[in-house]
Amino acid sequence: MRRGAPQDQELVGPGAPGRGSRGAPPPSGLVPVLVFPPDLVFRADQRSGPRQLLTLYNPTGAALRFRVLCTAPAKYTVFDAEGYVKPQSCIDIVIRHVAPIPSHYDVQDRFRIELSEEGAEGRVVGRKDITSVLRAPAYPLELQGQPDPTPHPGPPSWTAPPTARHFPENHPPQLATSSFLLFLLTGIVSVAFLLLPLQDELGSQLPQILHVSLGQKLVAAYILGLLTMVFLRT
Repeated sequence: MRRGAPQDQELVGPGAPGRGSRGAPPPSGLVPVLVFPPDLVFRADQRSGPRQLLTLYNPTGAALRFRVLCTAPAKYTVFDAEGYVKPQSCIDIVIRHVAPIPSHYDVQDRFRIELSEEGAEGRVVGRKDITSVLRAPAYPLELQGQPDPTPHPGPPSWTAPPTARHFPENHPPQLATSSFLLFLLTGIVSVAFLLLPLQDELGSQLPQILHVSLGQKLVAAYILGLLTMVFLRT
């Protein structure tokens, strides 16, 4: 659901990336915000903790700045909540639900992905809202803590969830060797498709047979996002 531009607050974390030339300027008008998955569904009984992977793809020929906003920032932690995505490339954003308590089950929150031109005060050229919901575990769990009061309905207040540094975790056993090799090979092929030039791109030294379409790049980004989600859940 697209709404009018709210009063956004600045992200918490390191300062904005510096200025500099990163390719041709983005086209005038809005840029399509290509993200996968289109909705975030967290599971309270997920073994590694409720988290999801959001893949953002930049189909333009210029680097774009992105940032992630949320209507309930206290409930989530976003790794790399702002930064740059290179031209015709994708970036993975890890989002963790840090308050998986019963009062938050089936409560719908929203994230907003904003794309803007290069620079600290770049013009916003694209935005997309996606919903987020926490599902109850499939089996009974012992309730911990007191439920939070039900929030009063009203217009969403867009703020940035806190950023976090990566830290070591205890991972479950690895995938079988044959499955791991298959996923690895598929991931390499998907990355190779994303690095190949587009069919109408000029000045490329590669033969025309190695030029791919935008649709093929989107499929490769989709497959790469699925593979990353599989590795995060294992």
